[in-house]
Order: sequence, then structure tokens, then C-alpha cells
Amino acid sequence: MTVFKLLLKIVVAPVIVLLTLFVWTCVALVYVSGLVLGLASMVIALLGVAVLVTYSPQNGLILLLIAFLISPYGLPKLAFWMLSKVQGLKYTIQNFVYG
Repeated sequence: MTVFKLLLKIVVAPVIVLLTLFVWTCVALVYVSGLVLGLASMVIALLGVAVLVTYSPQNGLILLLIAFLISPYGLPKLAFWMLSKVQGLKYTIQNFVYG
């Protein structure tokens, strides 16, 4: 049984390292894209309000919805949720094998 456990630890170690590097890389990308998309969402929101008031309420609401989706409360929040699930999977595997 100990030989099987040792082999399992050797096989799973690279998977845990790859998942850790993947999570770190994705967190960095989400932070950088959140900054850029936050600035873009502010511009789109201002444009959406201007279009809502002056031109077309439907187009203004669409622009405001797009601004919300790319704001830090939209897609970046979803990306962090998905990353937390991947990190939870990593910890589950790690606890199962090494715990």
C-alpha cells in the first residue's frame, strides 16, 4: 500500500504544480484586464448615459449593460469565481493525496 501511495504522490505532484501556476497566471491576467476593462466600462457607461438621454433609450440601456458586464462586478467577478473553483479542486486533490 505504501508503494502505491508513493507512486500516486509522484504522479499527482506535477498536476498540483501546473494547477498552481495556472491559477497564479490567471489571477494576474484578471487583475490587469480588470484595470483596463474598468476604465473602458467607465467610458462606455458615460457614453451609454449620453445615448440614453439624447438618442435612443434602447441603445443606451444596451451600452449600460455592456459597461456593467466589463466592469469589475461583471465578467472579472465570474472569472475569480471560476478560479476559486479550480483552486478548490487543487486543494481537494492535494488533501486527498498528501493529507
